[in-house]
Amino acid sequence: MTSSEDCKNLPEHVAIIMDGNNRFAKKNQMQKGDGHREGKNVLDPIVEHCRKVGVKALTVFAFSSENWNRPQFEVDLLMRLLEETIHEQLPRMEKFNIALRFIGDRAPLPEHLRALMLHAEERTAKFTSMTLTIAISYGGMWDMAQAAQRIAADVSADKIKIEQIDSQLFGKYVSMADLPAVDLLIRTGGDFRLSNFLLWQAAYAELYFSQTLWPEFTVEEFDDALAVFGGRERRFGKTSEQILQEKTEN
Repeated sequence: MTSSEDCKNLPEHVAIIMDGNNRFAKKNQMQKGDGHREGKNVLDPIVEHCRKVGVKALTVFAFSSENWNRPQFEVDLLMRLLEETIHEQLPRMEKFNIALRFIGDRAPLPEHLRALMLHAEERTAKFTSMTLTIAISYGGMWDMAQAAQRIAADVSADKIKIEQIDSQLFGKYVSMADLPAVDLLIRTGGDFRLSNFLLWQAAYAELYFSQTLWPEFTVEEFDDALAVFGGRERRFGKTSEQILQEKTEN
């Protein structure tokens, strides 16, 4: 197993689709919802490890736009777990100097949860060692649609001109515009799809799909993902020869 210290090219921004909680509960003959409770405990060591090795941003998919369609008892449980997570994370964020953020459509969320999220963001806003972003009620298509709405509003207000709109400007309106683009996107649980997660921000991300269910995901496998990332050549449309020449010149 390769340790993170051996990774020559550490990603600045890692995103994780934390999938497999319900299947973990079913596999272990647990009650419905227990998989989510088990999965909640996996995040802490991953966050601490990211900070330790120098990952600047970690974004995790906690609740998608489509998850509102799940059974009501599961939605209610997830809302309670999210609230518990925020309360538990705040002291940890202060201890480790980590900024805590949330992305997603907050309108459908309970009012007390929205207030708690805002409080957590304000309380940790000045922390600089790392940024932990939790995606709640989030969808990549929603993200781009809200960006388009905000751009349209600025055009109407004569703040920008239509001809100024390009990919660089658009990128300033999507979520996490001030953070580095996603370098590595990890999905646990064995499925091979992005499920509407960070479609804009992860346009050039390296993808790592794991068969491991999220409650069984370990720091050691996270290091494996970092090692795989470090061994890949990221060309961004260029040729291998161009990349080699740029490395030589630098």
